Amino acid sequence: MSNHDQLVALFETYVAENEKFEVKGIKASAARARKALAEIAKLCKERRQEIQDKKNAEG
Repeated sequence: MSNHDQLVALFETYVAENEKFEVKGIKASAARARKALAEIAKLCKERRQEIQDKKNAEG
């Protein structure tokens, strides 16, 4: 799975878990939402580097 696809999946996970926490008050969902955000941050850095490397290779 590409970083882009992983980012999309993690964002969907974050949205679902955040809703469970905010609307339903499920405290365990807060931890899962934070975990998804941490993974998103990590993948964002990797994806930015991939894009930069591709741009530099083409130019």
